Amino acid sequence: MASHRRPKQPSRTRVTVLTTAAAAAVALSANAANAAPSEKPGKTEVKAQVDKLYEQAEQATEKYNGAKEKQEKLQKEISTIQDNVARGQQDLNKLRDGLGSLATAQYRSGGIDPSVQLFLSADPDDYLDKASTLDQLSGQQVEALKKIQDKQRELAQDRAEATEKLKDLAATRTELGKKKKEVQGKLGEAQRLLNTLTAKEKQALAAEQQRADRSSSERVQLGNAVPASGRAGAAFSAAQSKIGTPYVYGATGPSSYDCSGLTSWAYAQAGVSIPRTSEAQANIGTRIYSTSDLQVGDLVFFFNDIHHVGLYAGNGQILHAPRTGTVVRYESMSTIGGPFMFGVRV
Repeated sequence: MASHRRPKQPSRTRVTVLTTAAAAAVALSANAANAAPSEKPGKTEVKAQVDKLYEQAEQATEKYNGAKEKQEKLQKEISTIQDNVARGQQDLNKLRDGLGSLATAQYRSGGIDPSVQLFLSADPDDYLDKASTLDQLSGQQVEALKKIQDKQRELAQDRAEATEKLKDLAATRTELGKKKKEVQGKLGEAQRLLNTLTAKEKQALAAEQQRADRSSSERVQLGNAVPASGRAGAAFSAAQSKIGTPYVYGATGPSSYDCSGLTSWAYAQAGVSIPRTSEAQANIGTRIYSTSDLQVGDLVFFFNDIHHVGLYAGNGQILHAPRTGTVVRYESMSTIGGPFMFGVRV
């Protein structure tokens, strides 16, 4: 006969453990469900992160501009040296031809002097350093040998200088590539963040930016400040003509600008050549540390590393190319995002 035994009931301890584990699992699931929406940053957080990335991109842009300017300068210097070497080689060949003519004349009149004969197949430095050799040469030959010696030394120096500048150029090109990649990386990261927003959030951000760009030119009050000088006034007027022109890193106009690209272009229109980068522009002219002493057209610098520059517009406003996604516009110095360091009167 089969045995009918009651199934064993779980112990109270086991029930308690299972219940606790189940409750914990439910709680974790609930927390995960509640946390999921907050993992996606909202419009305000994305904008703050994107603004920071744009600031970092501008820092890298000024380094990129500096490397690019150095590259262009080195290329010009190398080209000049190479032209000098080519001309110097032609001069050297003429000097050697002249000495050969002297040797020919000597031969016709009774034979080539041994020292001249030796020179024609070797370096004149070996003979010019020997008084005994000089005694055997005519004055005309000595003069010709000295000219050749000087020209050879000059060419050697030029070639050595060109070699060093070519090495510097190669290093500068490498640095340029790194900075370009850094800028593009920051901009790409910013774009990826913006792509996480909904279409509605993107439209809201775009509308905010458009309002900022539009209001800067429509309602800005510049007061009665006068230009620091005639050329400062001319530079400021040139920059004013570019209000609404987009910011593009590395650009110097006329259809787009970055911050130092705008200021260098504006002063060029006034007939004044200033350096390309904000860091270099900070080292010209007369520095002005008090905002109350600023005049229209003065260069104004922001952030501890001087990576942003604009033109003072009066009444606490500047005219500048702010960053990617904006246009040339007026803006209050208090909203730049970094501390005012000093002005420079060109």
